[in-house]
Amino acid sequence: MDLHATIATWVKEARTEAGLSGAALGARLALELGTERGHTKANISHWETRKHSPSLQQLMAIAKITRRSLPEAIIAAMQPAGSAPAAPLSDDEIARLLPGATRVHGVSSDDPTFTHIPKVKLRLSAGISGFEVEPERFDGSTTAVRTDWLKKNGYASEKLIALTVRGESMETTLYDGDLVIVNTMDTKPVDGVVYAFNYEGEPVIKRLSRDAGQWWLTSDNPDQRKYHRKLCQGAACIVVGRVVRRESERL
Repeated sequence: MDLHATIATWVKEARTEAGLSGAALGARLALELGTERGHTKANISHWETRKHSPSLQQLMAIAKITRRSLPEAIIAAMQPAGSAPAAPLSDDEIARLLPGATRVHGVSSDDPTFTHIPKVKLRLSAGISGFEVEPERFDGSTTAVRTDWLKKNGYASEKLIALTVRGESMETTLYDGDLVIVNTMDTKPVDGVVYAFNYEGEPVIKRLSRDAGQWWLTSDNPDQRKYHRKLCQGAACIVVGRVVRRESERL
């Protein structure tokens, strides 16, 4: 890694994305570090053009000012040789550097602040309103949600299931591999809402729409020639439950 080039690129991107000029960033940096020395427009320009590089302390201050995370690779490369690894940031330091951020914690099965929802596959039959489930074979058998989220929305945890989205028909709302939580107690059709369906014996996740007195399964994918709407009526189209939450790795 060309450290100087990486730092220069990061500083410029952080500054421009925060909408700051070189002079404005220099002034904010001086205030943050409690010094007027070495933080002028010229210094910022020198950092961005690789003439000089800022210190790790200066970079951390820029991260706070611009609310942009500093890559771990830069932090590691700027640690003095032979020094011990930096201690993990405290919750207070995280909140100060990145307002609104919270630490990611592992959740144990007996943590009362979280409730575990089973990740499942649906086993369906055409024309049958009931369904069976089998464990989804990836990452684990449950996904954790905050218990207070359940209480706030009035959801019964035993009536929730987690399903993996398959295919591209719901892009750009849901992507292949996304995880959705379905409330199987909520099967009342509402125009414009996303549900899991038993459609002719196959599990599908679609948006329900009302048109000309009929209910239709529609896709959010703009390619409507490939993902055209389908009539939802009778035993061929049964609501399994309403999608109430999404987890995605797509940014």
